[in-house]
Amino acid sequence: MHLNRGVEYGIEGLTYLARAGSDRSTLLREVSRATSIPQTFLSKIFQRLVRSGLVRSRRGFRGGFLLARPASQITLREVVEALQGPIYTPSREADPGKNFTGRAQQAVQQVVEQAQARVRAAFEEITLADLAAAGFSVPAETRL
Repeated sequence: MHLNRGVEYGIEGLTYLARAGSDRSTLLREVSRATSIPQTFLSKIFQRLVRSGLVRSRRGFRGGFLLARPASQITLREVVEALQGPIYTPSREADPGKNFTGRAQQAVQQVVEQAQARVRAAFEEITLADLAAAGFSVPAETRL
């Protein structure tokens, strides 16, 4: 599975917000400087995160961005899907143009579907709080 640059930047920006705390609005300029992510690109990413309900924005004095929920309640899967789309492999039924008649092809398709399910599950287990914690490492059982 490939994560595009927008997802990588989104994760980095959200991790910065998680470290900033849930009661503090953070200016986009501050996130951009701290993460070295171009502010215009970060702005587009955060707009998508606001639309997806993961981030809230405040206008005016003391405005900025903050997480919509506690970091411990926002999973990596939610972030990836908000910025890149669903984590899935279309099933055989979803693509009638493909003919999965051979047993080998069917077996491969099942393996791919199982792998995608494991990726989704691993991304569901990791939260922004985990990423924001010092010394974060992926537990051995979730490594793929």
